[in-house]
Amino acid sequence: MVGVDLAAGGAQEPGSGPRRVPPQENRQRWGSLFDQLDTNQDGRVDINELREGLARMGMNVGSHAEQDILNEGDTDHDGQLDFEEFARYLQDRERKLLLMFHSLDRNHDGHIDVTEIQQTFHRLGVYISLQQAEKILHSIDKDGTMTIDWNEWRDHFILNPLENMEEVLHYWKHSTVLDIGECLTVPDEFSEKEKKTGMWWKQLIAGAMAGAVSRTGTAPLDRLKVFMQVHASKTNSMNVWGGLQGMVQEGGIRSLWRGNGINVLKIAPESAIKFMAYEQIKRAIRGQQETLRVQERFVAGSLAGATAQTIIYPMEVLKTRLTLRKTGQYSGVADCARKILRKEGVRAFYKGYFPNILGIIPYAGIDLAVYETLKNTWLQKHSKKNTADPGILVLLACGTMSSTCGQIASYPLALVRTRMQAQATIEGGPQPTMLALFRHILSREGPLGLYRGITPNFMKVIPAVSISYVVYENMKQVLGVTSR
Repeated sequence: MVGVDLAAGGAQEPGSGPRRVPPQENRQRWGSLFDQLDTNQDGRVDINELREGLARMGMNVGSHAEQDILNEGDTDHDGQLDFEEFARYLQDRERKLLLMFHSLDRNHDGHIDVTEIQQTFHRLGVYISLQQAEKILHSIDKDGTMTIDWNEWRDHFILNPLENMEEVLHYWKHSTVLDIGECLTVPDEFSEKEKKTGMWWKQLIAGAMAGAVSRTGTAPLDRLKVFMQVHASKTNSMNVWGGLQGMVQEGGIRSLWRGNGINVLKIAPESAIKFMAYEQIKRAIRGQQETLRVQERFVAGSLAGATAQTIIYPMEVLKTRLTLRKTGQYSGVADCARKILRKEGVRAFYKGYFPNILGIIPYAGIDLAVYETLKNTWLQKHSKKNTADPGILVLLACGTMSSTCGQIASYPLALVRTRMQAQATIEGGPQPTMLALFRHILSREGPLGLYRGITPNFMKVIPAVSISYVVYENMKQVLGVTSR
């Protein structure tokens, strides 16, 4: 781990297990760590010092870890840890880590190798490749021996309050669920135990709640994006501030959230359908042998996304119509659906479907490929001095960059889709096909015309990701999801 060296007391002979360390040697090592956390040198560590110290040392231990450490170690309940409380906490922590180390060290040679990591995942119902196991090993292996000894294992997890191997597996395996309102990302994978215990649906609920709050928080920018996609042109120049002002003048402040209700409503069915479709497609591709490689995850994720989009697509059309509606045009979702059905027929609910499905391929493919490339590059660069989890800031940076690249590639298709969905809002207007719309935009506005509204779309990424992450972590705590 960055900034921490706890390996002074725990050297091993090759082929031996962890040796018994003299108590004084342990206390010296714990004292060194305590001094690094106790920044004001008052002999006590409070929750702020814990939070800042863990971040400063590069210990990526997840949300609320400092509170967990304080709750467990603070025996006199004064809201702080003195050295004796801290030492007792670490002593108990090392006993738990030693049990986990032995459960991984299948041949009892004092070292964990890549095969033992793979076997542990398999035993817990999650199949990973040797390459995936190697990435985990590299992130803990400081001395380049291609094995993990007790010192490396202990130092890596000493201040990470994971309780058992299932939680360690979850820590290694799961990425953060971040919803930026596009909902085209590859679904998460769950172990058999997580499926049987119901942990998977709790995680999906946490993700859905995060998406709902995130989309609501950035709804004005999303509505502005749709307005600019449909109405902005060379002759009707619309900037961000002017567009927001125009919407407020037409319908008041509340009008900035038009269309958000159904945008939130479609999260749950889309997530559930995508998850179930992804599980079935994954089995068809790889059976039960192991998790998917990056290319296979792209194929499975794209197909799962296409399946979900096909089923919930009428809600996408309703969202666009409700977003663009004028004051008093529709009384609600049901009224909007009735009027579309009466005036335009069933086919209207699938206008823009083809460019929407086509857009999944470049978005999901580029988003996933860029995300995996950036994350793996970071892991390889820092494998000798950091943890298996790159940390939320790195994941946010990778996610933001990959999402931006995916949006740039797929945005013209998204714009054409939105214009096709909105065609009937212009009375007597033409009803061109996808290719005709592309030709029309290019001839009238040039290539830049295909990117109308992309500015507010980019503006919402960082706040959406940040809101989504905070809500997701807090919802996992409320629902009792064990991942840290």
